[in-house]
Amino acid sequence: MRLNKWLGLIGLSLALVAWGAFAQGRPAYKLLAKPQPVETGQRIEVIEFFWYGCPHCFDLEPFLRKWTASLPKDVEFRRIPAVPTERWMPNARTFYTLEALGLLDKLHGEVFDAIHIDRVNLNDEKTQLDWMAKMGVDRARFAEAWKSFSVQSKTKRAVQLTQAYDITGVPTLVVDGKYVTSVSMTGSPEGLMQTLDELVARARAERSKKK
Repeated sequence: MRLNKWLGLIGLSLALVAWGAFAQGRPAYKLLAKPQPVETGQRIEVIEFFWYGCPHCFDLEPFLRKWTASLPKDVEFRRIPAVPTERWMPNARTFYTLEALGLLDKLHGEVFDAIHIDRVNLNDEKTQLDWMAKMGVDRARFAEAWKSFSVQSKTKRAVQLTQAYDITGVPTLVVDGKYVTSVSMTGSPEGLMQTLDELVARARAERSKKK
């Protein structure tokens, strides 16, 4: 029994050493090669580039939901569906269609659950309309918004922003148009939340110097 306990402690120690090496060997964030203008004015902008089909984005969602629930007044959080490939386009249109209908807050998490838990193929038009109807969304209104000029324009804009921010993987978080971070850089969702707090504080200090 003592031997098992001792071996367990050794395993824990090795894990901590490995984590320490990880934390020291990789920076928790990087500077964007070409800083981008923010769209939040006086507020510090935090953007999440995501894809509904990404399991890592799905796993991160509860942490982001908790983090955004207590944001300071000078911070604004935005989501942008990344579109690095045509295959991701339908999910981006789903996001902007729900936004146009005022249903994003209600159904954003439900879309993640449908894809990753219930295995619903929301890329299929009929399947998506059936699922939306099941969630209480008017089929005709959703279909109309889906085809609208506004939704198509925002989706095209998401393609441009994906390129401008050099997004090659998701989820990726960008603070104030210049600081880029992710779970792969911080080592854990909890580490990412801590890094976001630190980068927000850094951005706040930089903004105060410019006043």
